Amino acid sequence: MSEQAMDPVLLPSFDHHPDIRLIAADMDGTLLDDEKELHEHFWPLVDELFARGVLFCPASGRQYANLYDRFRPVAHEMVFIAENGAYVLRGTEEISSDTLDPDLVRRLIEAVGDIAAAGADAHAIVCGKHAAYFERTGPRVKEQVDMYYASQRMVDDLHDRPDDDILKIAIYDFGPAEHSVAPALATFRGEAQVVVSGAHWVDVMNLSTNKGAGIRHIQDALGITPAQTMVFGDFLNDLEMMDAAEYSFAMHNAHPTLRARARYVAPPNSQNGVVRTISSVLGLPWTAWPE
Repeated sequence: MSEQAMDPVLLPSFDHHPDIRLIAADMDGTLLDDEKELHEHFWPLVDELFARGVLFCPASGRQYANLYDRFRPVAHEMVFIAENGAYVLRGTEEISSDTLDPDLVRRLIEAVGDIAAAGADAHAIVCGKHAAYFERTGPRVKEQVDMYYASQRMVDDLHDRPDDDILKIAIYDFGPAEHSVAPALATFRGEAQVVVSGAHWVDVMNLSTNKGAGIRHIQDALGITPAQTMVFGDFLNDLEMMDAAEYSFAMHNAHPTLRARARYVAPPNSQNGVVRTISSVLGLPWTAWPE
């Protein structure tokens, strides 16, 4: 039995059911379980949210096409924060995008090449609106790309790729990214964000790009306030999202820095924490749904 299973986390409770209009949740380590699957209770929950006029928003470093495919049965009713906030859409309609300067893209590709040449097992994925581009480096990297990018293109040279608006450079490091790739890219911090978005992932985006900015674009476009917004996250690329909502939840399994930033703590992703917390806060009968 896992430590999380032995130590169940109490659901948060409030003395009222807030008027929530927007709920945003990170995917990996948050909404998805440890096998990266949606809990079966998510689907009746999201149907009930839509019936009540509540928008649900996957907010992820993942690609828009990946997210749309994952939620395809209800995707037309959702809003999406993709690429850590660089690409925000309602269904298929763009709300906002924040693209990288081509010269910065070129220099980042070269920098990751230098990091790899120095001995790190690190690989760049150039994330555009239309596809994710990566070099022919073998099946291990392809396996990681397949997990997160539904629309992808393998190329011989990242400098010679199809024309596309670039939203983000993602770097996968088979070692610990927080202690290898992230420090090596520190020289870019004055002109871009270098964000550790997972144990093996570093994302580089414009200084103005983050999930919190994505939330605010949605709020501005749809007339939703922070007091009507609930968010869930587990890692460092969720930090700014915690500031955009009055009801901000760090998962019990979250990075300590995120837990310190959030107002509340939800049960871990392995205990279906997002669905159960939404149900508790809004007074929805999740326990009545079929197992």
